[in-house]
Amino acid sequence: MTNHDDAAAVRPLTLAWVNRHLEVGERVVKTEVLHGGITAEMRRLTIGRRDGGTRDLVLRTFVDVEHAEDWLNREAGALSLLTGTAVPAPGLVAVDPTAAHCEYPSLLMTHLAGRTVLDDEGLETRVPLLARQLVAIHALRPAERPRKYVALTTADTVVTPRGADAAAWAATIDVIRRTAPPYEGRFLHRDFQPGNVLFDVPPARPASARITGVVDWAATSWGPADLDVAHCSTNLALLHGPAWGLRFAEAYEEAGGVLAADASERLYWQVRDGLACSEEVQLVSQPWREAGRTELTTRAVEERLDAYVTLLMDALG
Repeated sequence: MTNHDDAAAVRPLTLAWVNRHLEVGERVVKTEVLHGGITAEMRRLTIGRRDGGTRDLVLRTFVDVEHAEDWLNREAGALSLLTGTAVPAPGLVAVDPTAAHCEYPSLLMTHLAGRTVLDDEGLETRVPLLARQLVAIHALRPAERPRKYVALTTADTVVTPRGADAAAWAATIDVIRRTAPPYEGRFLHRDFQPGNVLFDVPPARPASARITGVVDWAATSWGPADLDVAHCSTNLALLHGPAWGLRFAEAYEEAGGVLAADASERLYWQVRDGLACSEEVQLVSQPWREAGRTELTTRAVEERLDAYVTLLMDALG
């Protein structure tokens, strides 16, 4: 077995576990670190087949991460549910949520073609594709619902960005002090955003881009469609500029999705997700810089978040 670097090496117990889930005559011939994740180690494993060909699997490992067992159980359940649906997701191969066999809780799944695309170029094509994909996710009706969504922030934990208008942010924070609006439950990805969507973008025909996969289903939940839309909106606003956050909500409705009818209810969910991001700007922006968006410093993202929250209050408040 060869590695691109030492960090790609699979730990001995985990490698033995992987081998037990391969076909007869198969073996791991190469490993490679996949970058972009925040909470888990991701590796692509190239599997040599008996006929001389290869196939790829992905190994997801949570090292000293709280709630790893819950996240992996939810992801395994979601991947099983998504098999055969209109949502392109990895296929589940094996899961060890309690590290009974591996050094750390791990999940093995099939590898999907495509790549994440975080550049500004071609965004006008990708946003409607993202919206249509999210509508398809929300249309799923599982026989057993996943657990209720987690809000991720409270009014008392919001971090007001440096230089922001303190009074304006205080008014925004007051929005999430209200009781959550009533909603019709939907199957949520709960971390649907460009970093978790794979695209095939032909170099000569960027307008022909298509989605090849949606990954990272560890936060699968049941809750309002508005919350998934708000999360993607926030990420688009921080990656590409505040106006794209509002544009995504419009694209979701154009694709047939249904959001809260009342503007104040929409504001509640949109603001809630934006404020949740205030607590982890550094964590969110680092993978973007590693992916090539070096201009998205922590400070630059803080400024975009401030502008986006202000825009939300002006548009919906």
